[in-house]
Amino acid sequence: MKSLTTILMKGLAAVLPIGLTLYAVWWLARTAEGLMRGAITLFVPPEHYWPGMGILAGLLLLFVVGSLVNAYMVRRAIAVWEEFLGRIPLVKTVYSAVRDVTRLLPSGEGRRDLQSVVVWRVGEARLLGFVTREHLPELDKLVGGADLVAVYFPLSYMLGGVTVYLPKAAVEHIDMPVEAAMRMALTGGMATAAVGTDAAAPASRPARPPG
Repeated sequence: MKSLTTILMKGLAAVLPIGLTLYAVWWLARTAEGLMRGAITLFVPPEHYWPGMGILAGLLLLFVVGSLVNAYMVRRAIAVWEEFLGRIPLVKTVYSAVRDVTRLLPSGEGRRDLQSVVVWRVGEARLLGFVTREHLPELDKLVGGADLVAVYFPLSYMLGGVTVYLPKAAVEHIDMPVEAAMRMALTGGMATAAVGTDAAAPASRPARPPG
């Protein structure tokens, strides 16, 4: 009986990620189709609507938004909207978590990407973080010329995160892919990933020199 349960659990562990992924894709497609269908039928007669138009319209909308997001007025409007959401207790928590996760998406802008994986020593503990900016001249002038680096520390299970500005000498770069490190951080350390050439002994290199 124990052997049967073990086999069933192994099967569930193999099927569940695939099933949930397919369901998430199906749900997103169905949701986009349903939401955009109502908007499309305002301009197109229902008899001329065919399945898939809602998804195409959603992709087109994303393309337009992505093209406009660099405009000053759009960025300003997004900043005002984020400030408004930040004043609502429950909404602020959910929005912050979703925003932190979407930082993993490739935006095509190097300054917004998670550039490398680092660890920060706090006593005997090590905090896993991600460098978001190597140079912060605007802050260096305010803190007496300190050579700071911006490090993002995500919280487990996608519950948000915090950005800390640390001296470059205080962090240690490790040889781990950003995706693998983020997966490990978000799962509370349950996910495993090979690091460098030896998964049992993570390779490391000293902090990058200033400049």
